[in-house]
Amino acid sequence: MRIDPVQRQSVISLASTLALTAIGFLSTMFFAHTVGPSILGAYFLFVAYFSVFNLIGDGGFGGAAVKRISEGKDQNAFFTAFVFLRVILVAVSVGFLFVAQPYLTDLTSSGVFPWLVLALVVSVFTTITSNGVYGTGKVGINQIGSLLNNVIRIVVQVAAVLLGYSVAGLAGGFVAGLLAGGLFTFRFLDLALAPFARSHIQSLFAFSFWTFLGASGYLVFSYADTILIGYFLTDADVGIYRVALQLTSVATFITIALRTTLYPKVSFWGKRHELPLVEHALARAFTYSLLLAVPVLAGGWLLGERLLYFFYGESFSAGAPALALLLVVQAAHVFMFLQTMCLNALDRPRDSFKVTAIAVTVNIGLNILLIPAYGIVGASATTLATMVLNAVLARRALSQSIRVRIEPRAVGHIVLAGLVMSAVVAAYSFVIPLTNVFVVLGAVALGGLVYLLVLLKIDRGIHDELKELTEGLGIPWPGVL
Repeated sequence: MRIDPVQRQSVISLASTLALTAIGFLSTMFFAHTVGPSILGAYFLFVAYFSVFNLIGDGGFGGAAVKRISEGKDQNAFFTAFVFLRVILVAVSVGFLFVAQPYLTDLTSSGVFPWLVLALVVSVFTTITSNGVYGTGKVGINQIGSLLNNVIRIVVQVAAVLLGYSVAGLAGGFVAGLLAGGLFTFRFLDLALAPFARSHIQSLFAFSFWTFLGASGYLVFSYADTILIGYFLTDADVGIYRVALQLTSVATFITIALRTTLYPKVSFWGKRHELPLVEHALARAFTYSLLLAVPVLAGGWLLGERLLYFFYGESFSAGAPALALLLVVQAAHVFMFLQTMCLNALDRPRDSFKVTAIAVTVNIGLNILLIPAYGIVGASATTLATMVLNAVLARRALSQSIRVRIEPRAVGHIVLAGLVMSAVVAAYSFVIPLTNVFVVLGAVALGGLVYLLVLLKIDRGIHDELKELTEGLGIPWPGVL
């Protein structure tokens, strides 16, 4: 492809995320109609607990290994030290899990506890291989492995549900996907086991401690609301909330793709003190993340309730008020996610943890107060408030190292195109009642087309970059654009 490595890896990452999002949405719709919100809620709790105990099993050493390996020195030694530590920590994690088993009634009653243990063991192999290829700069391979993980997971889950295995089938598919992704990335792993010294362990520890604490904070944002909803409310409420959250996640897949691509690059630039490159890349990442987040936010406010109703079923439309708040969460997520990525990549994980720790403390307190009183809407409001707080604090910390800025002209054009799109979709909905799924999909398609045409017309910079990227991939650029 006739494009530079950052663009190429971003395209691969974005294509992987797009495919994953589409497959994930379709499978969740199938599960929502087949097993209902209660079974889905039980599975979402399984994933939440896996994330918690997998974090204990990783200890932050995964991120530390990627950082040290990406710096290009003693790569095999750092990789081997990571393998050693990861195996030890998974034993500790599984031990904690068995100690906590009597208190995890949601897991034991649904029968997925053995699957959780197996998932934690398999994840060791998967994280070792994926972090190894990611640290050596093979971002595309890492993304394809993640895509394969999710595709195999969904295929197995669909087959298992059709065979009547319910929540156990969903958990089993999760394990199958982990194994498939690990086997794929293992094929492209160039690192080898080599002797390592105490200095390598100490170097990983120095970075991993703050990475672990920072990852713990991000995990709270991801799953504390889910676990506390399961504690205070019902599995059905968990299912409705997580489905609404998944629907909003489409707003951030450009952010996720760019973060994945830029982390090793920012780490390398930071090591060479090429900070202007970091500043420019972060500003462009903000712009291209908002390129999707803004229209999804506007369209979700107008069509969210109808999308939940037709895509997932009548019982899930109760999540519309939570969806409205979660859409704003994803816009704030753009800034929080990219800024904390830069803090970690610039070897400042301690600062990343500090800003996240403040937001996490507020998050837990507000969730405990608002979920019993306001249900899943309270959980959504808590997530929004603390995500904004985290983004503001992360910007303040990052500004001490680089100039954090947005591109006001480009962002203004994105907002203007979003407003035009909203007006057109609102008029469409007024003229044609949204009474069936095809009419709703027509509104989505019309809104997306109007947004794209208006944006490309008023912003020649974005127009020219997208045209160059498209032609670099060998895809003809439409003459009308």
